[in-house]
Amino acid sequence: MTLLDLTPRVPTTDRLSTPPVAIIGAGPIGLAAAANLAERGIDFVILEAGDEIAADVRAWGHTRLFSPWKHVVDPASRRLLEARGWEAPEPERAPTGRELVEKYLAPLGEIEELAPRIRLNAQVIAVARQGMDRTRTSARAARPFTVRIRTSDGSAEDVPARAVIDASGTYRSPNPLSSNGLELLGMAEIADAVTPALPDVLGRDRARFAGRRATVVGGGHSAANTLIGLVELARQEPGTSVTWLIRNTSAERASSSEDDELVDRARLGSRAGRAVADGRITVLDEFEIVRGRRTRDGVELVGHRHGEVVAHTTDVVVNATGFRPNLEILREIRLDLDDVVEAPKRLAPLIDPNVHSCGTVEPHGFRELMHPESGFFIVGMKSYGRAPTFLLATGYEQVRSVTAWLAGDAASASTVSLTLPTTGVCSAAAGEGDGCCS
Repeated sequence: MTLLDLTPRVPTTDRLSTPPVAIIGAGPIGLAAAANLAERGIDFVILEAGDEIAADVRAWGHTRLFSPWKHVVDPASRRLLEARGWEAPEPERAPTGRELVEKYLAPLGEIEELAPRIRLNAQVIAVARQGMDRTRTSARAARPFTVRIRTSDGSAEDVPARAVIDASGTYRSPNPLSSNGLELLGMAEIADAVTPALPDVLGRDRARFAGRRATVVGGGHSAANTLIGLVELARQEPGTSVTWLIRNTSAERASSSEDDELVDRARLGSRAGRAVADGRITVLDEFEIVRGRRTRDGVELVGHRHGEVVAHTTDVVVNATGFRPNLEILREIRLDLDDVVEAPKRLAPLIDPNVHSCGTVEPHGFRELMHPESGFFIVGMKSYGRAPTFLLATGYEQVRSVTAWLAGDAASASTVSLTLPTTGVCSAAAGEGDGCCS
């Protein structure tokens, strides 16, 4: 493994001191990184693929987070907002994604320190060193980064940066439906019948599910959230049926836990369990999907179950199988990732979902997030790779430490602390965290 220089790097040449720090993503963690940089007087630009800030959070805005307000507001962001008269919502209450945007993220994105530096409709498609591919080493750290974006008119543009903070999350990179991690055979044939995780089944997406056979694939909390909504829809709309398809023997990761201080999460698992026991949800366990196909009667998911080849017929499929980091945009960046979890190698042992829940992850900062590419950091949900143990509060401490390192403040960067709620199992979808897609 490559040895890294942990000394804070302060620009020493005009070439590195002129460009801003590029932040990829204007979600909760990206905006928190911006707030921390603003407090330190470091120039930055936020590159957001959507046409609004927190576009991914808005997509699941109907869903309630597990964490209450006291855990989902970044300290630096709070200071900037309170200086303008902002009042924090009730600390013990858990917000929905929509409330998180309307009461916190949208006001944050409008303050004068952040608003002029946010570029919407700027989808990052690649990151590299200026004039260098990943094979060139000489004087590499002295070169600024090039962040290539695709704009709303489809054209490409290169944005220079002295450092890059990738806070793009994982919501736009769902795991495939197939059990082997590859794209499902026949996916193109059934794509119009597959919906992303956390559809608004009682609101925006109601017509797609009402009176139809719905199958939710996945064993985590995003699956349980959707199942509860579908059970209510079935009560209101005759002909609606609900099937829960999981690859394991049980959906234990979506179950409640007596030691879970995130009360809403414990309740969610209990409600899903009762609905299964009452027969309102049909469970197909140990189902390993290998192919999808269209039939006269709907859509078939074909796979192996209990040693036999079986086919399940449905009308609409919800892909709640979790998420993975989009690493394609980082092919020209030198990364040091864990072989299994796809998180930074120093961070991976601290977040291993086989050992840790959300609340047992140790405080960590720039050291655990560093890569051989000096000045490049993956933070937030994406830093956890495929692990599902992320909470927003963890990401806020990450970016506080990283921005301190970028500012040359070694003492602050190295002093990391975090108080998290005691939790049982975490979400089974690596993109969920506090409620679904932090």
